[in-house]
Amino acid sequence: MMHPALAVSLGDPAGVGPELICAAWVRRETDALRPFFAVGGANLLAAAARQRGLALSVQPITDPAEAAAVFPHALPVLGQDEAPYRPGAPDTIGAHLALSSLTLGTRLAVKGQAAGIVTGPIAKARLADIGFRHPGQTEFVAEACGIAPQDAVMMLAGPQLRTVPVTVHCSLASVPGLISQELICNRARITAAGLRRDFGIASPRLAICALNPHAGEEGRMGDEEQRIIAPAIAALQAEGIDATGPHPADSLFAPHARDSFDVALCMYHDQALIPLKALDFDNGVNMTLGLPVVRTSPDHGTAFGIAGTGQADPGAMIAAIRMAGAAAARRRLHPAD
Repeated sequence: MMHPALAVSLGDPAGVGPELICAAWVRRETDALRPFFAVGGANLLAAAARQRGLALSVQPITDPAEAAAVFPHALPVLGQDEAPYRPGAPDTIGAHLALSSLTLGTRLAVKGQAAGIVTGPIAKARLADIGFRHPGQTEFVAEACGIAPQDAVMMLAGPQLRTVPVTVHCSLASVPGLISQELICNRARITAAGLRRDFGIASPRLAICALNPHAGEEGRMGDEEQRIIAPAIAALQAEGIDATGPHPADSLFAPHARDSFDVALCMYHDQALIPLKALDFDNGVNMTLGLPVVRTSPDHGTAFGIAGTGQADPGAMIAAIRMAGAAAARRRLHPAD
């Protein structure tokens, strides 16, 4: 019996998501991708493929179980919702398709009918206009899984680096008041468990970033390292987690330093995303740890400005599909991890 295929949601249909899904299918053999199916927009995907000059067939399916057999010769698409293909011109119709695609794909993953979900990039403002109340897709998928938002951890992963932002979408001014020993420990525990479960790293090495320049210079440039971060690291070490730091972030991502850890926990959004995108922009993946289902996403946005021009690189979408497929396969082989 064939294993379930991955579900791939479209993201905003006016963005680069649809054409990159098609480009990933075209490279399914060269990039050794496990079977996947797109959720909704069969006609839209066919139009996106034509616009990009891709030779592929789109085949509607009525059951996720059909996807694996269809995948070798056509892009399987489940669901009848559609929207006109207007790259670079987001609208309400497209937002409704993006939401229905995300909703159905997530539901199938939660029910085990899909091996996991890869989410295409959305326009949060467009979704908010139609009533989407979540900060992002991470929180949406977490809620569908019955997981509290604080227990769903965003990890950015590329060939050269993995990072986790301890605080995510908040102002820089609010970060010192948000970080706490409890928050750092919670993120670190979930991260360590995720690396063991989905990547097979038996003893993950966690490098914990400082908040302030030079790790605070013993309190001269801020005392969060002494008051919060170092005690959190000591608590993690007492639990048997291989955590080190606080490390000055300006030197942690140098080539000679990256070999010393499996993931870096960073105190704020840009501290985590700048090095990841500088090193692995076209292959960066956003993976949610702490969920009972596998969820990944390409680590880039909708790119409305280049949608439909053929300029968008499919590397991150391919990497997200590959990472989701590998994690799902490992969970099948090691269900007790």
